[in-house]
Amino acid sequence: MPVAAPARPVLRPATASDVPALVELNNAAVPAVPVTPADEMRELLGISSLALVATDPADSTDPLGFLLALDPGAEYSSENYDWFEDRGLDHLYVDRIVLGERARNRGIGRQLYDAVFDAAREAERDVVTCEINLDPPNPGSMRFHGRLGFEQAGKQLTKGGEVLVAKMAAQIPERI
Repeated sequence: MPVAAPARPVLRPATASDVPALVELNNAAVPAVPVTPADEMRELLGISSLALVATDPADSTDPLGFLLALDPGAEYSSENYDWFEDRGLDHLYVDRIVLGERARNRGIGRQLYDAVFDAAREAERDVVTCEINLDPPNPGSMRFHGRLGFEQAGKQLTKGGEVLVAKMAAQIPERI
């Protein structure tokens, strides 16, 4: 008997009740993302212009992954975000996209980025931006973002010179 493919995940806005699960997902993804305690995750949710959680349709309370993005001019102290802000870009900045093990290879990352590009298009932004670790390396993320049209716009040493990141930007594709 064939095994049925998992149902397409549902995207919904992240809420304060998601914070414990988001912290768990986030901290399991270190060093691709920074360790983030619950109070910082709540703050990030509060300043994000787009905060989405991907869930299985059968259980909308159990996040499989999430994405946080910020508009220009957000009150956010981040050397990565500031790099783009200092260049005066009209961008939607993806602070983080995290997928748990159960979410891998299901198209959820693409689904989350489709929502980012839709939000950027609706807000009439010029580009979508993010950063990807070069050292320590994150080749999977680099390949994934490359398939979405992201190109390297620069590099920066962060965290006191401990981490080298690629600054990435993608033009917003036309809606199909």
